[in-house]
Amino acid sequence: MFRAAVRLSVSGARSLTRPQLGRTAPLAQRCYSHGGKLESDEEFDARWVTYFNKADIDAWELRKGMNTLIGYDLVPEPKILEAALRACRRLNDLASAIRILEAVKDKSGPHKKSTHT
Repeated sequence: MFRAAVRLSVSGARSLTRPQLGRTAPLAQRCYSHGGKLESDEEFDARWVTYFNKADIDAWELRKGMNTLIGYDLVPEPKILEAALRACRRLNDLASAIRILEAVKDKSGPHKKSTHT
């Protein structure tokens, strides 16, 4: 006879039984798009510079763009950062400029001692 222990919670009843050892979950498959065109580095940079150079960019779009850009596994090119910082200046948003500089500092790697005195 099979008995299942049930616990009530805020989200409803949850079963406390564990799956039997003989059963395994199916392996996950990744589906990749084979027809997509890869973007070159120059096109990528130009797209982000154009995004931050929009005359009507607002503070939300600036933060959304920077969050997306920082989420990538890269350190943004100086021309992209320049466009983003100029957008901060147009919006008179010092806090966003500081966040951008801190994010780049964090993504750039460990601190190195300066050779300058």
